[in-house]
Amino acid sequence: MSSPAIKYLPLLLVLLTGCYPERPVFTDRFLAFGTLIDLTIVGATKQEAESAARAIEKEFLELHQAWHAWDPGPLGRVNEGFARGERFTAPPLVLPLIRSGQRLSGKSQHLFNPAIGRLIDAWGFHQDDPEGHSPPPDSLIKDLVENAPRMTDIEIEGSEIYSTNPAVKLDFGAFGKGYGIDLAVTRLKEMGIRNAIVNAGGDLRAIGSRRGIPWNIAIRRSNGAGVVGTISVSGDESVFTSGNYERRYSWKGKDYHHIIDPRTGYPSVGTKSVTVLHDDAITADAAATALFIAGPEKWHTIAMEMGIEFVLLVDTQDRLHMNPAMRERLVLLDAYRDLVISPPLTAVNTKGNNRGS
Repeated sequence: MSSPAIKYLPLLLVLLTGCYPERPVFTDRFLAFGTLIDLTIVGATKQEAESAARAIEKEFLELHQAWHAWDPGPLGRVNEGFARGERFTAPPLVLPLIRSGQRLSGKSQHLFNPAIGRLIDAWGFHQDDPEGHSPPPDSLIKDLVENAPRMTDIEIEGSEIYSTNPAVKLDFGAFGKGYGIDLAVTRLKEMGIRNAIVNAGGDLRAIGSRRGIPWNIAIRRSNGAGVVGTISVSGDESVFTSGNYERRYSWKGKDYHHIIDPRTGYPSVGTKSVTVLHDDAITADAAATALFIAGPEKWHTIAMEMGIEFVLLVDTQDRLHMNPAMRERLVLLDAYRDLVISPPLTAVNTKGNNRGS
């Protein structure tokens, strides 16, 4: 998968306070998916928390190895098979991501498109550090876009898969983190842990609360420095952000960021950052990318189709776009004149209840 640079200042900062002896707080940190994974567990014994942390770290590292699109491994072999037009048995660690990618890509009008790995490669964003890379020739971009690789090009028959389009090259960088976080939360719940945060470089899923108090999540500004506001999260909710400051490089005085619009083959324009809240992390992860590409004019439509109920988008003019429900939850730290409040978002959540505004 495409490995983002390590973010030493998380995109979303978890604001934690105090600690009571009867409800201990356990924290751990390890490296996976090319970013720092921060795990916070409240209310478990030290032995329980350490056991959970080691299990999650082991699982994350296995997933990272399996999903790397350019290094030898299961996903690399899948991409080689697609390029050769072969029919083969899908690796167990890859098939669930393909199914999820097909579902989420279809709901996003293919703005979220994990099949464009060749474009990611051409732009150099598959590298751990893309700085110093140059933009690909326009002719190459044109060819890659005209080949139109999509998740719908992948056929699944039982445990076997093949691609009807040899241009398909899977890159799970845009939603692999979310899937991994969902697996980690499932593991925590199976171990009886009910209050925790799994934070992958600032993108996170929070369950339960901190001693009965909601988790307070800070959202970074669209330039990556400072905080625009905070959101309280309790129960079970994911908070993900895509920003044009995360992975980028400069070439001949012009900046290029890693969020590629599959329709044009070039870095998406019009948006600086998008923050999304959703029940599960994989949907929030994919939606943050899709809405970033959709931009100020189309984000509301795509959010409706993807079932997203809370969105904050910052455009390149530094205007804050959000739906009414997000405005109610977001505590802005500064006074912003350019607030654009959209019509309500009405969606059906994963529990089957209508909500959102």
